[in-house]
Amino acid sequence: MILISHRGNLNGKTDDENNPKYIEETLNQGFDVEVDVWYIDNQFWLGHDTPQYKVSNDFLEQYSLWCHAKNIQALYVMSKSSNIHYFWHQEDDVTLTSRGFFWTYPGKELTKKSICVLSETVDKSIDCYGVCTDFVTRWT
Repeated sequence: MILISHRGNLNGKTDDENNPKYIEETLNQGFDVEVDVWYIDNQFWLGHDTPQYKVSNDFLEQYSLWCHAKNIQALYVMSKSSNIHYFWHQEDDVTLTSRGFFWTYPGKELTKKSICVLSETVDKSIDCYGVCTDFVTRWT
C-alpha cells in the first residue's frame, strides 16, 4: 500500500502545510505527498485556501507528488504536462487522477485502484491502492 502525506504532514496538521521545504523533507523520508496547486499570473503556487508558495513546473513534476488543482487554470496548465500527476475534486465521491487512480472521498467505497483520503484511523486491512492522511507515520 502506498502512503501519501496530506500536504506534507507526517503526524498531524502543522503551519508548514504545502511549504515546498516541508514537502521536500517528507519526500526525502520516502513518502508520496499530496499538494494543493494554484495557477495565477502564469505561475504555479502551493497553498490550501490561498496561493502561498511559488513553485516551478519542475517541482510539480516530481514523480511522488499528487497535485490537487485548486483553480481551473491550475488544472488546465497541469493537463498540458505528461509529467505532472494531477486531479481536481471538491466533494465528489471519487475523481480520476491523471495516472488513473481513484481519489476517493472519505467514507466512500474503495477499490484496488482507490486512494483512501484522510484516513486518521490506522486500518491496514483496507483493500485499496493507498492512503492519504495527515498521520502518515502511523501507517509505517
